[in-house]
Amino acid sequence: MKNLKKKRRIQIISIAFVSLAVATTLIGVAMKDGINFFKSPTQVVENTPNPNEVFRIGGLVEEGSLLRGVGETVAFNVTDGNESVSVKFTGILPDLFEEKQGMVATGKFSDGVFYASEILAKHDESYMPKEVIDALKEQGVYQEPNK
Repeated sequence: MKNLKKKRRIQIISIAFVSLAVATTLIGVAMKDGINFFKSPTQVVENTPNPNEVFRIGGLVEEGSLLRGVGETVAFNVTDGNESVSVKFTGILPDLFEEKQGMVATGKFSDGVFYASEILAKHDESYMPKEVIDALKEQGVYQEPNK
């Protein structure tokens, strides 16, 4: 009887361990597509990402670089004050998107161009995404907004 209890306890612990491992694996696989790493233009230029890697790039829209193409295609440069990366986006830009303003884009980098699938822009006069502020501070070009 004592041996049977010990065997049952080992089976329950084994099943619990296997269930935990399966659950952890499933959560990791499900989140894989939802995790996008943020990179500044300097990081993209210094360490060119894999063309299949989806990530976010952020900084300021470079003045004089915004080109509206035929249809919904838009090209511009995003900069962190140190390096600049060309961005192409097909779609409708946010209403508050403009030159010299903070933005974050999600997409892939290929052949020296970042192909964005989503563009996020500031939502008021002083807002800028935390990642963009951190990248600009790293480059020494961030200026605190006047309040």
